[in-house]
Amino acid sequence: MSFTLNNLIEAEKKAANLFLEIESQGLLEPGKSEKEINHSIFDLAFKMYGIKKYWHKRIVRCGKNTLQPYNENPENLILQKDDILFIDFGPIFEEWEADFGRTYVIGNDPYKIKLKNDIESAWHECKAYFETQKEITGSALYSYVTNLANQYNWEFGGEIAGHIIGHYPHEKLEKEDKTNYIHPKNHENMFSLDKNEKVRNWILEIHFVDKEKKIGGFFEQLLA
Repeated sequence: MSFTLNNLIEAEKKAANLFLEIESQGLLEPGKSEKEINHSIFDLAFKMYGIKKYWHKRIVRCGKNTLQPYNENPENLILQKDDILFIDFGPIFEEWEADFGRTYVIGNDPYKIKLKNDIESAWHECKAYFETQKEITGSALYSYVTNLANQYNWEFGGEIAGHIIGHYPHEKLEKEDKTNYIHPKNHENMFSLDKNEKVRNWILEIHFVDKEKKIGGFFEQLLA
């Protein structure tokens, strides 16, 4: 295992621990706004790891906002008693980036629970497929993920299905340059080396939605 990958895995382990604490400390309470939950998680991360630096905007979205992809900035909603929400944080641990996303169901709605479970299953299915490949473009993997969404009877809600990650700051994610994304316009091999002739490490993100019922879910972590 490379030095870089080992550090990214260690950073992700800390992010995973943070998300476990989010649940155990009851931060996802109905009646709280998305911003209130966001600030509570920020405070918890500082208490646990002393971190205040994140490499991308911190996202907490519930209800109809779960339909929205990363680039959107929807209104601040209140978490309801029978709701769904997802969290997407990019904390930096000792200059190594993590990018971690999870979906939570508040209540016992079976359809929302199915969505949550399907997203996680699809993530692992896509990872297993990726690991069988010796060469694959970002476009081809994006196509695989969107087809997977249809197989699970959902629609893929993201403009991308992932991106590179590394030592902070990693290679700049220019919107015009799709080669750093799992995106329909990325026709480069994901296994190719970066500009410094080093192995690229990728984040895989799954965002399934039901536009009619106005709900979505998200699962994201290191593709390693």
